[in-house]
Amino acid sequence: MEYQKVTDVSAMCNGNIVSELNCRNGFVELSIETKKAAVQRINETSRKEAEDESRLPILEAAYTTILKGLGENTDRQGLLRTPLRAAKAMQFLTKGYHETIYDVLNDAIFDEDHEELVIVKDIDMFSLCEHHLVPFFGKVHIGYLPNKKVVGLSKLARIVEIYSRRLQVQERLTKQIATAISEALQPAGVAVVIEAAHMCMVMRGVQKMNSRTVTSAMLGSFREDPKTREEFLALTKSA
Repeated sequence: MEYQKVTDVSAMCNGNIVSELNCRNGFVELSIETKKAAVQRINETSRKEAEDESRLPILEAAYTTILKGLGENTDRQGLLRTPLRAAKAMQFLTKGYHETIYDVLNDAIFDEDHEELVIVKDIDMFSLCEHHLVPFFGKVHIGYLPNKKVVGLSKLARIVEIYSRRLQVQERLTKQIATAISEALQPAGVAVVIEAAHMCMVMRGVQKMNSRTVTSAMLGSFREDPKTREEFLALTKSA
């Protein structure tokens, strides 16, 4: 058989010399699996959008009740569509409930012989305080020590988005981001620092305009090794 002549029709595939036929079959199988995953993601997105659409009337009615409770006339021109707009806005601001880390990673974890510190800093973050439903926002700094695996850098920002687009407290948000990265990559360590301004302290209550809240979560080497932790903190300090 022609394909038995490995030296004539062989090709490099994944670092091993295999028959051209097997190599091609491998790529076909990979392509099929990739397409299946893409179709599954599209179907899941459509299902989530349908769920949001079905819940809109309940949210819209709730906002109408709130406006009336404030003494507003919901039939005046400026408020006619406000309940619907507010309902859609709230769904967007809490869309992280519909997402998981595996949705956004999308096979973006790569084998790489790199064991030095990786940092992505100054990731913009917006969330809603679960106590008063008003915003808090700021910057997220993420560092991890790879254990032969790295992740696409933009995916770290997407992980922040998943957990910040929910009703949150900053302490829990910080820990959730760190834990998610640790579980996905199995690195030697993960560090997350969030610095944020909370509108519940600015717009109401004590009304302190310049207050900032800083939280951190240190896992693995960052918790156990003071030098590793100090390196991360030094590199993430604002200039």
